[in-house]
Amino acid sequence: MKFLFDLFPVILFFIAYKVWDIYTATAVAIAATFAQIGWLWFKGKRIDTMLWVSLVVITLFGGLTLILHDEEFIKWKPTVLYWAFAVALLVGSLFLRKNFIRLLLGEQLDLPEVAWSKLNWSWIAFFAFMGVVNLFVAFNFSTDEWVNFKLFGATGLMLLFVLAQGLFLSRFLEEKK
Repeated sequence: MKFLFDLFPVILFFIAYKVWDIYTATAVAIAATFAQIGWLWFKGKRIDTMLWVSLVVITLFGGLTLILHDEEFIKWKPTVLYWAFAVALLVGSLFLRKNFIRLLLGEQLDLPEVAWSKLNWSWIAFFAFMGVVNLFVAFNFSTDEWVNFKLFGATGLMLLFVLAQGLFLSRFLEEKK
C-alpha cells in the first residue's frame, strides 16, 4: 500500500499528461505531493525525509517548468531526486560514517555489517544509474515516451531492483535462523 501511496503523484502526473499536457501534469504532480504530505500530517503520521526532499525538488523544477513554460525542467526532476538520494547515502557512508539504509531498515532486518554495506552501496549505484537513464530517455526520446518511461520503465526498474535486493538479503536472513 505504501508503494502505491508513494506512486500517487507519478500516477496522477501520467493521467494528467495523457488527458491534458505536460504543464497541467506538472501542476497536478506538485499538488499531489503537497496532498500526500497534508494527508500524512492530518493522520498524525511521520513524514519521511525522502518525501520532503521530493516536495522541494518537484516544487522547484515543476515551478520552473510552469513559470518558464519549458518542459525540460520537469524532465530533470527525477534525475535530481535520484542523485540527491545517491549523494545522501554516499555522504552518510563516507563522511558521517552512517549507513542510512541501515538506519531506515535496521529495526526490520537483522543483517551482518557486510550486508548493510553492500546494500548501501548497491542503492547508491542504483540511484546514480537511474539518474543517468532518466536523462538519456528525457533527452533522446519524445516527451510522450519519457512520461511513459517515468511511470512504467522507472517503476519497473525499481521493482526489479527491490526484488534483487530481496534475493540478496534472503541469504543473510536464512543464515540467522
